[in-house]
Amino acid sequence: MCVGLPAKVVNIRDGMAIVDASGARREVSAELLDDLDPGDYVMVHAGIAIAKITNDEQDETENIIENL
Repeated sequence: MCVGLPAKVVNIRDGMAIVDASGARREVSAELLDDLDPGDYVMVHAGIAIAKITNDEQDETENIIENL
């Protein structure tokens, strides 16, 4: 089973994004996603932003992870 983590995009440059995942900032590849802007939420897996998600989806995922 693969696990993706929700993260908020802080900055984007040269196909890479700085994201904030529960207070931890890291650099991930953003090359798979078009029209990504700071403030957007993404699902991150293996260092790659794989999908844009809504704020509600981010909140739901955070709650599930906290309950694990």
